Amino acid sequence: MMERVVSRFLVVIEKAGDNFSAYSPDLPGCVATGETRDETEKNMNAAIEMHLEGMKRDNVPVPEPSSSAHYVVVR
Repeated sequence: MMERVVSRFLVVIEKAGDNFSAYSPDLPGCVATGETRDETEKNMNAAIEMHLEGMKRDNVPVPEPSSSAHYVVVR
């Protein structure tokens, strides 16, 4: 049996006019949009799965997630 590797990729979701857009800094070119934040998150999850499947199919190494985020509190 093959062990399935689990990776966590940072996803940035931004308000873009009347909709939302998302991208992952560790997966250049992997983007998604949606009318709502929830729709955009679901679309991005699907986009990441498809992106990684394509990379594996094309024998392109999948990058190790390395991005992180934190909030800065300003008073």
